[in-house]
Amino acid sequence: MNICVFLSAADLADTYTRPARAFAELIGKGGHTLVWGGSDVGLMKVVADGVHDSGGRLMGVSVHFLVDKVRTGVDDMVIARDLAERKKLLLDKADAVVIMVGGTGTLDEATDILELKKHGHTDKPIVLLNTAGFYDGLKQQFRRMEDEGFLPRPLTELVHFAEEPADAMTYLEQALGTR
Repeated sequence: MNICVFLSAADLADTYTRPARAFAELIGKGGHTLVWGGSDVGLMKVVADGVHDSGGRLMGVSVHFLVDKVRTGVDDMVIARDLAERKKLLLDKADAVVIMVGGTGTLDEATDILELKKHGHTDKPIVLLNTAGFYDGLKQQFRRMEDEGFLPRPLTELVHFAEEPADAMTYLEQALGTR
């Protein structure tokens, strides 16, 4: 399975890096491929290291203005012209999407894939890994959107909220029938 992970490139506390590394190890040990932004810094590096060290493959999609942060020695690396092309390539190469902690870029990527799914332009399973309650506010907002009629589909059809890495992987394996 090619698992796209949207996440921060920032250096973060152990509260966030430990679960990210645990999920990365599940990707690697499962023989899966990480599809990610290609950076070798911050949380992106933690996850790429975890997948690589656990026997998984690395497929990066970076962008020209971040080429100085690109990880070398990966199985596959593509350099996109801009962020829009990068996002499209990441999604095209993925069988599933996991959204980890991140800033505005991660939030943009998350809402973009959810909008595509809402309109039936993808059926890929999407997991929002809610490490340390990071996305509790977003989860509450999504529920309000659902309750007040802003979502044409049930929230559970759009995204699975996982509190732990193992739950995220179990959901993906069941959704794609790889278990």
